[in-house]
Amino acid sequence: MYVSQAPARPRPLARHLSPHPEGQGGHPLVIAAAGYTLVAGVVSMVLGLLALAHVLGSILGVTGFVIGLLAQMMSATRIERMVIVTGIVASFVGMGLGLAHGGFV
Repeated sequence: MYVSQAPARPRPLARHLSPHPEGQGGHPLVIAAAGYTLVAGVVSMVLGLLALAHVLGSILGVTGFVIGLLAQMMSATRIERMVIVTGIVASFVGMGLGLAHGGFV
């Protein structure tokens, strides 16, 4: 008994990392806001851990959180949303650490 096999599909080309894999053009403001949210979140987490830099950590955490929420409403792709949510969470943690060490005072 002979069993035929399905024809092999050609392998897809290597994927490249892009915020718009579907070929859609993204708005530069949303991409910049996503980048700021992620960077501000990571920096506010580090500064929130330091008791002497809690003011700057709190300010960066609040701004990263607010800008991230606004960027989330305008985002168009899944990759943008993943970067923005990661930045929002990091900003929130940094803001909480900064507020725990003394807040804006």
